[in-house]
Amino acid sequence: MPEVGRIIGLDVGNVRIGVAVSDPLGITAQGREVLAARSPEEDAAAIRALAQDVEAVRVVVGLPLDQNGAVGPQAAKVLAFVETLRTVLDIDIVTQDERFSTAAAQRALIDANMRRKKRKNVIDMVAAQHILQTYLDRQSRLGV
Repeated sequence: MPEVGRIIGLDVGNVRIGVAVSDPLGITAQGREVLAARSPEEDAAAIRALAQDVEAVRVVVGLPLDQNGAVGPQAAKVLAFVETLRTVLDIDIVTQDERFSTAAAQRALIDANMRRKKRKNVIDMVAAQHILQTYLDRQSRLGV
């Protein structure tokens, strides 16, 4: 039986980290916030505090693979951050292919008639929501 509890989704960038959190049953993802990226250690501490606050059972980190599915420079940075997260969290941390998540988030915000300036402030959070929802949907389809 799958573990019940909230799951955190992250869209990790050089400047900002988009954060989303699932409902307790792991069915839907909701955008939570955008954190200003500092150092990997400070960012990991902020994620740890959030995980404790929402009683998270897992963290899903978007992995920005290249178009051909290879690990490029940005994905390598994200994988290094995942290792930093593992030193401060004692819950499961998984990666989720996030190719096209920012583009999907951008389309959704444009379709909602959100102005460019406001989109810039929330795009990372919406991308994190997309990453997490994709993960939740896949888990549901697999019956996990």
